[in-house]
Amino acid sequence: MSAGIEFTASNFSAEVEQSTLPVLVDFWAEWCNPCRMIAPFIDDLAKTYAGKIKVGKINVDNESELATRFNIVSIPTLIVFKDGQPVMQKVGALPKQAIEAMFKDLL
Repeated sequence: MSAGIEFTASNFSAEVEQSTLPVLVDFWAEWCNPCRMIAPFIDDLAKTYAGKIKVGKINVDNESELATRFNIVSIPTLIVFKDGQPVMQKVGALPKQAIEAMFKDLL
């Protein structure tokens, strides 16, 4: 991952739940082809909206407790958090514009 943050159980509270910015979280895995398909979109959005939204990924293979906590059953799953709470969730490989639309109204 070239842009964004790797969220883990140890930094999730500080990086997501306590963030003053909206946060886009991408639940993914290395073996997931649709996840790899949207990765450039996620990276581009992280760069484009730096300082306005926090963007990061959670590898479901490494962070199974976070995947379970948010009931992730299919990947990629994208969740937007605002004030520490999930406000929007989408599953599947989405076009860049659809991913951007998930958080644009929160800026």
